[in-house]
Amino acid sequence: MTRVDPVALGLVVGWAADQVLGDPRRGHPVALFGSWAGAVERRTYRDGRPAGVLTEVVVLAPVLALGAAAGRLPAPARCAATAALVWTALGGTSLGREGTAVHDLLVGDDLPGARTRVRNLVGRATQDLTADEVARAALESVAENSSDAVVGTLVWGALLGPVGVVLHRSANTLDAMHGHRSPRYPRFGWAAARADDVLGWLPARVTVLATALAAPARAGQVLAVARRDGRAHPSPNAGPVEAGFAAALGVRLGGRNVYGGAVEDRGVLGSGPRPTAADLPRAVTLARRVGVVALVLAAGARQVLSARR
Repeated sequence: MTRVDPVALGLVVGWAADQVLGDPRRGHPVALFGSWAGAVERRTYRDGRPAGVLTEVVVLAPVLALGAAAGRLPAPARCAATAALVWTALGGTSLGREGTAVHDLLVGDDLPGARTRVRNLVGRATQDLTADEVARAALESVAENSSDAVVGTLVWGALLGPVGVVLHRSANTLDAMHGHRSPRYPRFGWAAARADDVLGWLPARVTVLATALAAPARAGQVLAVARRDGRAHPSPNAGPVEAGFAAALGVRLGGRNVYGGAVEDRGVLGSGPRPTAADLPRAVTLARRVGVVALVLAAGARQVLSARR
């Protein structure tokens, strides 16, 4: 009889905890990590790539040591540690909650409230967005973060165990802090942005596959549009993911966004009509299905790897 791999079981338990409990209400480990990263940055910041590399190394060292230690625990404790780390790293429930909140504000004709609420999901300027543009912003974030906040954690957890969970979540957080375009971070943030691109490459492709499996009636379109339109997006990972969601939902994403006064063209993703508020519940439902498919793929892959060892 094949023994259940403790990390595979931990992935399932951690995902279930996120579904039932959502994010921890107080003392969220990701928020604590962000505070630690900010404290290091205040001491190491210089406007250059070497300072950025040094900062990322110093910030990541203790959390990676924690993940590595968790991976060496006896099987029952390793399962529990994996579950706890996955629960705190996953953001699927919070992502769905925010997408639903934006939908509710839009259908309630509270456009100012929707513009404010969607800032929990996106970094673009929102003060002048129309209702449909707010819906597009929320939908694109639901798509992109299905990879960043759900699939990536599961994929790297399956491949590397607890240290993979910690590595992916930490690198993604550092990218959100340092990797965006701004006068402060064009050089300092290079290391954070590149690390996130590397760690996000495989999860983004798994997300496209999971999207196709979660929307079987449009599976061929999902794969074709992700391949065709994903390259038009400036991000090598967000592009295929958002294009895949666009195809699955039959909408058209991408276009002109404003970040800190700078205009960025995200290309055209998909060939349907522009999304409206009515498409947000469908996007949230699709994201949940993608998460379930990714969980099955990740836990299954981990179990197979364990059996081979």
